[in-house]
Amino acid sequence: MLQMPLRPVLATIAALALAFAVAPNADSRTKTPKQNPSQEAQASYRPTDASLYVGTDTCTTCHDAEAKSFNHGPHWRTDLDKKRGPEWRGCEACHGPGKEHVEGGGDVSKIISFTKLSSADASRRCLDCHQFGEEHSNFSRSEHQKNNVGCIDCHSVHAAKVERALLKQTQPQLCYTCHLETKADFVKPSHHRVNEGLMGCTSCHNQHGGFLTRQLRSTAAQAQVCFTCHTDKAGPFVFEHAPVKTEGCVACHVPHGSANPHQLRRSNVNLLCLECHTFTVDSAAPAIPTFHNQTQKYQACTMCHVAIHGSNTDHVFFKR
Repeated sequence: MLQMPLRPVLATIAALALAFAVAPNADSRTKTPKQNPSQEAQASYRPTDASLYVGTDTCTTCHDAEAKSFNHGPHWRTDLDKKRGPEWRGCEACHGPGKEHVEGGGDVSKIISFTKLSSADASRRCLDCHQFGEEHSNFSRSEHQKNNVGCIDCHSVHAAKVERALLKQTQPQLCYTCHLETKADFVKPSHHRVNEGLMGCTSCHNQHGGFLTRQLRSTAAQAQVCFTCHTDKAGPFVFEHAPVKTEGCVACHVPHGSANPHQLRRSNVNLLCLECHTFTVDSAAPAIPTFHNQTQKYQACTMCHVAIHGSNTDHVFFKR
């Protein structure tokens, strides 16, 4: 085996280590520190120089139709806010400073046009003001944002068809623009009265996002949002039906609509009950008694177990 002198090898390793250690320090001394890119972007995004802004009255001289719609909506209140700078007031709060736009004779390249912004960029400008309430605070993580659906896809400041929330269309037609599979459920024989106008999609879902599945306004078990209307099923009961607390109402019901009565998942009640109340060894629910002949009088479980959502008197949900 070849033997190499130890001292030259150690000297070479030490020289390389010293070169790598010194190089970054020398490089850092020669380079000029740069401003944080996020700070640069923020400064150009909403400049604070008051001389760049002309005010809403100047915008009105050319944009009369837009000014009328602006004054009939909720955004006119921004002109009353004197505590913050001009970058947060009137037309320029959304469209940016207008001095160059005016001096350029209405040059459209010198003003922010929402029709030319991406969905994310347009929503970002809206959220500068609207992100602080519970309703809108989670929009950045919402399913709508992830699928490139932004604020201006549903709302319009200058051409709203619905005054409340400045919607482009009424519910549920606005939601049906994308959710066609849900539209079919609401025309089934048993359905929630959304098409009839007694409730809306946003009664159960937060369209601006949240931490729950399907952007629901309740817990993952989905029971609390149902109890908003179905208060008689809320309890608390002495004897509770386990699926209501563990899986929620959707364990037995289809939330949007069903061809079965009471929006049930099965046409026969006993078939629905037997999904849990079986003779299998791994079922946590008790099995049906052996004398229950499913082809005769015992085929409808709720004829006897009428308090199926919960009872204060009987553990098998009989009515007494």
